[in-house]
Amino acid sequence: MAEERRVVVTGVGLLTAVGNGREASWQALLAGTNGIRPITLIDASDLPTRVAGEVPGFDPSIYLDRKEARRMDRFTQLAVVAAGEALEHSGLDVAADADEIGCMIGVGIGGMTTLEEEFKVLFEKGPSRVSPFLVPMFIADMAAGQTSIRFGLRGPNFNTMSACASGADALGTALEVIKRGDAIAMVAGGSEASVTRMSVAAFAASRALSRNDDPETASRPFDLGRDGFVLGEGAGILVLEEREHAIARGATILAEFASYGQSADAFHVTQPSENGEGAARAMNMALKKAGIVATDIDYVNAHGTSTPLNDKFETMSIKNVFGEAAYSIPISSTKSMIGHTLGAAGGVEAAVTVLSLRDQKIHGTFHLVTPDPDCDLDYVPDGQRALDLEYAMSNSLGFGGHNSSLIFKRYAE
Repeated sequence: MAEERRVVVTGVGLLTAVGNGREASWQALLAGTNGIRPITLIDASDLPTRVAGEVPGFDPSIYLDRKEARRMDRFTQLAVVAAGEALEHSGLDVAADADEIGCMIGVGIGGMTTLEEEFKVLFEKGPSRVSPFLVPMFIADMAAGQTSIRFGLRGPNFNTMSACASGADALGTALEVIKRGDAIAMVAGGSEASVTRMSVAAFAASRALSRNDDPETASRPFDLGRDGFVLGEGAGILVLEEREHAIARGATILAEFASYGQSADAFHVTQPSENGEGAARAMNMALKKAGIVATDIDYVNAHGTSTPLNDKFETMSIKNVFGEAAYSIPISSTKSMIGHTLGAAGGVEAAVTVLSLRDQKIHGTFHLVTPDPDCDLDYVPDGQRALDLEYAMSNSLGFGGHNSSLIFKRYAE
């Protein structure tokens, strides 16, 4: 029987509320920079929440001319720019193997900005004035579609859509595509740009969004005073590559992608299953597929949304999987500084996890001041730590009961 293909990470692209680009974002996270600020992308004066995590100074002209950019919703622009950064970082020659390099980008919602603008046109000016570009700007697969067009990626290409697990599921699916031999490399991750009036109003109406307008305390995962997540936008894209191909071309390997576990709560449309058992099953599956045990994990990048239910039940799920060892494993939430990027979250947080393994450092959980007795693990409230990291896990949990767990490993020859 042929040896199973191994998959490594050779490039990272990252756009977040704390930085425009990979290294800017990563250094800001390590420094504990707060990316939650008053909303500027829309008029939020009458909305229930007026803070969000917006990508500062984002300029799509890095990879797109003005005409191309106008025909893409912001979530697609973010994806294309992050993918470009990841490909440059990897040094991958796409033209040499275009038919065997694919693209898979998870998006939880899609082009809300475009949709809202065109609904206004429909209601005020009539159906004949609706833009012919509405559909190719709004539909969620266009992050992957336009990225593949821009960079000539002719391998497997589609979008995963599983709410806030979308980016993680895109990465996990891309991992399996390479393992089964359908591609030698995949550009994969997540993107989202849903800081819109409808999104804020809708998430607030569902009682998922924080009503706290203080940027310094609005997003506080695992804190007793948390009252909901803060909406964010961004993109996190990885270049995944078959290990032997990466070695043969002399690539710098950032980490190995060890495994992917997935499960369904089959419980409730927005609430996690009792005691976090669904998330625990995804983590256990990832551990089994990686061929390791829970105590081999040195760091967990948590979903950590800052909602009362998620943080409590995610803590319970980690205890379920790790037992007593849960109390000695550092856990942190990237969302404490950048907000919840919805479908992009799994891609963004996987990128952060890979950079943690690369640099042997983790960022802390910002704004955690008053610990919740139900959340009593080590959430790294004191800021960045230098650690000896071999295996790291990234968890993403989505509305609809979607649970995804990714495991990355420090790369060694």
